[in-house]
Amino acid sequence: MTAMTPGSNLPLEAVRVTVEVAAPVRLDVSGLLLAADGKVRSDADFVFYNQPSGPGVSHRSGGGAGPDSVTVDTGALPPDVERVVVTASPDAAGQTFQGIEPTATVRQADTGAVIATFTPPQLGTETALVVVEVYRRGGAWKVRAVGQGYADGLAGIATDFGVSVEEEPAAPAARPAAPAPRPPAPVSPPVTVPPPAPAPAGPVPAAPPAAPAPAAAGTGKINLDKGRVSLQKNQTVSLVKHGKPLLAQVKMGLGWEPAFRGRDIDLDASVIAYGPQRNHIDSCYFGRLSILGGAVKHSGDNLTGEGAGDDEVITVDLGRLPAEATGLVFTVNSFSGQKFTEVAKAYCRLIDAATGEELVRFDLTGAEPQTGVMMAKLIRQFSGEWEMTAMGDFVKSRTVRGMVKPGADAL
Repeated sequence: MTAMTPGSNLPLEAVRVTVEVAAPVRLDVSGLLLAADGKVRSDADFVFYNQPSGPGVSHRSGGGAGPDSVTVDTGALPPDVERVVVTASPDAAGQTFQGIEPTATVRQADTGAVIATFTPPQLGTETALVVVEVYRRGGAWKVRAVGQGYADGLAGIATDFGVSVEEEPAAPAARPAAPAPRPPAPVSPPVTVPPPAPAPAGPVPAAPPAAPAPAAAGTGKINLDKGRVSLQKNQTVSLVKHGKPLLAQVKMGLGWEPAFRGRDIDLDASVIAYGPQRNHIDSCYFGRLSILGGAVKHSGDNLTGEGAGDDEVITVDLGRLPAEATGLVFTVNSFSGQKFTEVAKAYCRLIDAATGEELVRFDLTGAEPQTGVMMAKLIRQFSGEWEMTAMGDFVKSRTVRGMVKPGADAL
């Protein structure tokens, strides 16, 4: 038996596994079958006490005398289902997990043998949790400890994964497995931008457009004509090349290394999309790999930060972004709670997706003992072009959900 920690995973040798979730109070336990886009295919993929069976997944109520459980038959799951997340929430309305931390026990369904246990740490105001997930990787099935909390109950989890409920939701989802690190693209000699005057805060420009952001003091508007641009904090570059706005597909590569040799650092790169009034439209992160009709896509999660090149990549098709998306804020969070003082060589870089050419780079030179950082923002201008500004502003948040308000305030 293995005692799991947040983010850890184990291979599953058993085809059928049961996940029991127990706590000092009665819990409602559910299972959601998710496709490649991180969503249920229909409401039939939400398995819970009122709908106790789905394709390859079943729910068993403990009736108050024992824990509720979800059984996953990986051999019976449809081929387009890539993972099953197991969630829990206190049965009493409004009750949080403060002081009643649940424990998930993963068993071989046919023998009852315990494979692993997991108790999510440091719970407080959460009223629902994604506890563990059973996911497919390279043709094999694994189980991962998640422990992601929600403050808006089971309805928030369900709606975030695409189930139709009446309550208004939205929160981060569970984590898929890590992709291989990407090698760095060849770059042109950098062009260093002179320091700008501080730019006042203001609302996100409307789309169609509002007034452009101020240019760097004394330099005019910096663009991409002279090759790669190296930014410092608060500096801005206009994504214009040879007089034409860059409206092609670009990639925002984000990378980092552990500051202490031998210790993994689990960071998550995300992008938050905003509308003209700083209103939150959507977020793209490890649990929602595609948003805005596929105009923004995430490469998937890297759990260690080891290896050369970009750890996570977010692809943005500037020409396909809907008109209401006028601002994008790129963030990095420490899901495991490690602070950015434990991170080295964090950076973001904008790459031409067609050629692999690095267009803009920002190296984070400072660090604060926080769990989130806003790395950069892209804002649509009056002329239709986009501008990229280096940020480097630290926030106390382990998930992208906690970055939504700070991101809006920074636009």
